[in-house]
Amino acid sequence: MQKNIAIGVDIGGSHICCSAIDLTMHEPINGTMGEQSIDNKASADTILSGWAAALKITLSTIDRNRLSGIGFAMPGPFDYPNGIALFERVEKYESLYGISIIDEMRRRLQLEEDIRIRFINDATSFAIAEAWIGKGKEFSRILALTLGTGFGSAFLVNGTPVIQGNTVPLSGCMWHLRFKEGIADDYFSTRWFTRSYEALTGIRVQGVKEIAEVFETDAASRKLFIEYGTNMGHFLTPWVKKFGAEVIVIGGNITGSYDLFGQYFQKTLLKNGAKADIRVSELKESAAIIGSARLIDEGYWNQVKDLLSKM
Repeated sequence: MQKNIAIGVDIGGSHICCSAIDLTMHEPINGTMGEQSIDNKASADTILSGWAAALKITLSTIDRNRLSGIGFAMPGPFDYPNGIALFERVEKYESLYGISIIDEMRRRLQLEEDIRIRFINDATSFAIAEAWIGKGKEFSRILALTLGTGFGSAFLVNGTPVIQGNTVPLSGCMWHLRFKEGIADDYFSTRWFTRSYEALTGIRVQGVKEIAEVFETDAASRKLFIEYGTNMGHFLTPWVKKFGAEVIVIGGNITGSYDLFGQYFQKTLLKNGAKADIRVSELKESAAIIGSARLIDEGYWNQVKDLLSKM
């Protein structure tokens, strides 16, 4: 029997989502989604039990004889080649430090030894999916961004991540690069919106959606979206030029408000001579799942496995 099913897993800060992917058809299999809310400050056993519970839902919907492996889109810090958690000083999943996720999942899910378990950075996983079947599939040189709780990035050439060299920042990560009075993550994540809006209005909000909802009537909201798009254009211009990005694919919760900041982002890029198409992901939350599942394809795995130690 052909083992052409992989399970892709997206580990978020407070949840896990997973789904079975048909590696022959390059698409998710309907009715296989497993989800679970996770307390990222809980004990290791509680977190791992939650992850296993979501995966058991997906496993229950497929023929396990056709399962080739499980790929995880995992935030860092993480030992991606060996599947060991290194979460430390990041205020999430710290109880997992030093634990082999491979061993734990194999035991908790009763997986046979021939079932591959592989890991990759979550922002890179998003980019892999977009290059494979998403908005980047028509392009060779892709810059992918995830805009949400954090600021994620990845650079790809012909579907393979580029993580070193003169044209990209180390590991393809930009969140820690200096920008204005801080680092990029300070300006392009959700907390920039919420903190800036409170500073301007005295009103505390939970997320970007609340600020977007008052865009038409609130001067502070309009100011922030203009500033966000303009700042992003200035910050990305040097990297778009160095890398020669043909397209910028963006995803994450903040892209739900792209119509409010996109024109300022595009205008700033063009003004500074950075020419690249900009596409908003349609895969959305499925992208990281699909990208991580692709790790189970042996041909693709051979392209990326040597890069994992540098992520």
